Amino acid sequence: MRILHGALPDDVADFAHRLVRDATTADGVAPLSEGAVAAIDAPGRSQIVHVWSTAGYAVIVPGRDGEPAMIEAVVDPERRREGYGRELLDAAFRAAPVPASGSGVRVWAHGDLPGAVALAASMDLTKRRELLQLRRPVGAGHELPDLVVDPTIELRTYAGPADDAEILRVNNAAFDWHPEQGGWSAEQIRERVGADWFDPEGLFLAFDRAGDDPGRLLGFHWTKRHDAHLGEVYIVGVDPAAQGRGLGRLLTLAGLHHLARVGVSEVNLYVEGDNVAALHTYERLGFTRYAVDVAYG
Repeated sequence: MRILHGALPDDVADFAHRLVRDATTADGVAPLSEGAVAAIDAPGRSQIVHVWSTAGYAVIVPGRDGEPAMIEAVVDPERRREGYGRELLDAAFRAAPVPASGSGVRVWAHGDLPGAVALAASMDLTKRRELLQLRRPVGAGHELPDLVVDPTIELRTYAGPADDAEILRVNNAAFDWHPEQGGWSAEQIRERVGADWFDPEGLFLAFDRAGDDPGRLLGFHWTKRHDAHLGEVYIVGVDPAAQGRGLGRLLTLAGLHHLARVGVSEVNLYVEGDNVAALHTYERLGFTRYAVDVAYG
């Protein structure tokens, strides 16, 4: 078992990416999140810990502001049920930094597949967090509610880097409680704007026409198109000071209409299992539960 802080050698990074591809094909669900996959190639991020063997790979991302460190792991599909998963997680838990808050360490089980459930039980781990994936069809036969914009709100799409500071401000205000989405830097905005999938026409911004500062962002909806058939409600962020104005529904609906126009047939999103308000909004817009990711600890 190898353990390394910081950037991985190219051959190990290639190995990790291959495991992710093979496991995704075998299971129908990706074993690592977008952030964990990005960490495989992240240069110079010494706080990230990598653990690997000939049969598996794990990445450990420290928690923010006392939150638990998060482990994400993948085992070669052809070498499962041979004890490699337990060996990999044992090493990852030993290598993970434990925050001073004592909040411990968590491990994600994407899809909460039977093998992951059994492994968690064998390690006396319990469910600590659920991330639900919801989906709904769009397009012909699956009409969306009309998009009606209040005259006090200006709704437009991304105009360029001049919008980045306000997007960052609203994101960090809206998700100050969220382990992964909160505490972003300008670099994380730039990384996503520079991604191959980014479409400026799919990033919606809502501004207040009635306020004293027309340049102050109220909320945003960042959509993502995975392929010709699947789109995503990637991020919906509303400034807490602007809550109660129906912005979450408005922004979500604007993005759904956009994704339908570009031709996808289905849209997914991720939401915390205990985020009752967001779940209510999405269910009223026709989303239903598709899958679940579970953090064990």
